[in-house]
Amino acid sequence: MHLFMESPMAPTVSLWPLIGVAVIIAGFILRFNPMIIVVGAAIVTACAAGFGVLATLSAIGAGFLKTRNLTLALILPLATIGLLERHGLRQHTQDWIRRFRNATAGQLLIAYLAVRELSAALGLTSLGGHATMVRPLLAPMVEGVAEARHGRLPDRIRHRLRAMAAATDNIGLFFGEDIFVAFGAVVLITSFLHEAGIDVDPLRVAFWGIPTAGVAFAVHAWRLVRLDRTLAREMRDEVDAGVTAGTGAEDATA
Repeated sequence: MHLFMESPMAPTVSLWPLIGVAVIIAGFILRFNPMIIVVGAAIVTACAAGFGVLATLSAIGAGFLKTRNLTLALILPLATIGLLERHGLRQHTQDWIRRFRNATAGQLLIAYLAVRELSAALGLTSLGGHATMVRPLLAPMVEGVAEARHGRLPDRIRHRLRAMAAATDNIGLFFGEDIFVAFGAVVLITSFLHEAGIDVDPLRVAFWGIPTAGVAFAVHAWRLVRLDRTLAREMRDEVDAGVTAGTGAEDATA
């Protein structure tokens, strides 16, 4: 009992700065502009942490100066992709992919998932991405394959295909980069274990990411196979509903 009385008390930590996380969650739920959400969360966090106005503006300005080159590297590819889309990149992609009559949307996404995981495992994480690959190329190709196989797609199915294309890119990148030995998470794990007195080779940590990546590939590939089956069933139901509605209209006219 005496030992516990003499032990120093843990310092109190204010949890109020975490209110910025709640601001971000609420902002995305309410579908506000992401830039406004981030800036608002930064201001709320600074106020909760007791920062003054000058300190807050100084921190925001310093962060902007440190990342201005990164901002330029992100803006230039987006401008290039926007220019290509303006001159019909999506239409040409869809017209080209419609020639493959036997392909399915799920098969195309499975092939992309394999390429995305393998390239990320080699450290080539910038080969894909939502802005540079999914929106201008992958999503139109998936929609073109589905239209070539099933005809004109309803908007709800079209949006589902776009969402699945984005999810495929996320899964391939997330589980593929864990195999890359120089990935930040691998370095973090080995550094943490080293501080705890456990020396682990980074190559072995990356090696044990292979089973996880393999399971993720198998599970998502199974989801994509189910996507093909669900798409075929829903399109048959759409055709049957259209035929039934047309028959009913003809009977009423007669």
